[in-house]
Amino acid sequence: MLAQVIAICIFLGMFLLIILDQFERHIITLVSGALVLILVFGVCMHSPAAIWEALNLRSFFTASFWYGAGEESTAGINWSTILFIAGMMIMVEGLGKAGFFRWLCLSLAKLVHYHVVPLLICFMCLSAVLSMFIDSITVVLFLATVTLELAQTMKFDPVPMILSEIFCANLGGAATMCGDPPNIIIGTSLGYTFFDFIENTGAIVAVCFAAVAVYFWLCFRKELLREERANGGPVVCPEPSSAITDRRAFGASAAVFLLAVVLLVTHAQTGLTVACIGVIVAALTLLVMALSHGRATVLEVIRGVDYKTLLFFIGLFVSVCGLEKTGVLEIIARFITNISGGHVATIVVIILWLSAVTSAFVDNIPFAATMIPVIRSIAAVEGMDVGVLAWALSLGTDLGGNATPIGASANVVGTSVSAKGGYPIGWGRYCKYCVPATILVMAVSTVCLFLRYL
Repeated sequence: MLAQVIAICIFLGMFLLIILDQFERHIITLVSGALVLILVFGVCMHSPAAIWEALNLRSFFTASFWYGAGEESTAGINWSTILFIAGMMIMVEGLGKAGFFRWLCLSLAKLVHYHVVPLLICFMCLSAVLSMFIDSITVVLFLATVTLELAQTMKFDPVPMILSEIFCANLGGAATMCGDPPNIIIGTSLGYTFFDFIENTGAIVAVCFAAVAVYFWLCFRKELLREERANGGPVVCPEPSSAITDRRAFGASAAVFLLAVVLLVTHAQTGLTVACIGVIVAALTLLVMALSHGRATVLEVIRGVDYKTLLFFIGLFVSVCGLEKTGVLEIIARFITNISGGHVATIVVIILWLSAVTSAFVDNIPFAATMIPVIRSIAAVEGMDVGVLAWALSLGTDLGGNATPIGASANVVGTSVSAKGGYPIGWGRYCKYCVPATILVMAVSTVCLFLRYL
């Protein structure tokens, strides 16, 4: 009992400090993880075995960690997630150095003949598609930066475009296993593949995207057209080729990106785990940078990795392990089952909307990591398919985070870039457009889940 109380206090304290945002997130979760190891597992439970399981270092030395169709994780640090995210971060840094993102945006602007409204739709599509394969934070960072640059040249307000890019990045990230951190955690924890997500959340996201594209087009079309007419028509931007400084490095980096997509799509058939894919992609990216730009650029790419996020994940996994090992998550699972009356449809709706509302105000990553053992327990108690709950959790955490400027990391990055560029986005303007859009996609997701699974 004492171990449960301490584990809950540590976890709630961690969540509160993350919300208050007074300290860096990785420091908060690392301290929380250390307290769990020392106070919960050491002092209260007297269990060195629990500490060892939480650290989960033995997973590196098992063949199934690197190769094998099943890679469902146990309690503790999910090193598969850590390695995969690190590998993708290195690949994205290499793509940025090669000018890939800037070239892509300038090419789209040229394709639509520099008309702002078609550019809005194109950037929404680009944001959603890129976020299916690259972390949404990185996608928003690059797109928002390029949007500000285009706005200065083409003389339009970039805020509508940045808002739609943020929303579609989170939306696209929900479609695949590698698109958003919560999905990476869900996929690696429950043993789902890239195709599993595409066939389930991907199909629902496609319907949501169609609805959102129409919504933002109706919201911003008149405003953008008015600005374009005030400028006397479309304004020409720099040529896309100006973004490419080294053609060989550009081609090689793009090839690595395509290889990463192929490996992710086929990893159920090849048997390569996402941890192995992350290492392969990172090694190839560093090799390309070494051959094309030299050792100094390789070091820049390595330094560009967001190590704070990786440390954040490590501390978070240990903190959640404290709740799991002490039985707290099993109690939560029983509570959700009791209030739902055991009805599968009610359980799915609770998971979906609870995830969405919570993720609108707190970071969706710790919430997803916390809920995975919960939905496992619910599925075991009710004898239902855990997949339905996994898809509801994925959609709720990924899409619900769109509602507020702090709901997802991509939102924080996008609004910060906009503010630095001289276009601050307040809560009022953000929520005016994104709250209705979030309600729209959540309603569509609910209907789709009922029609397909219930």
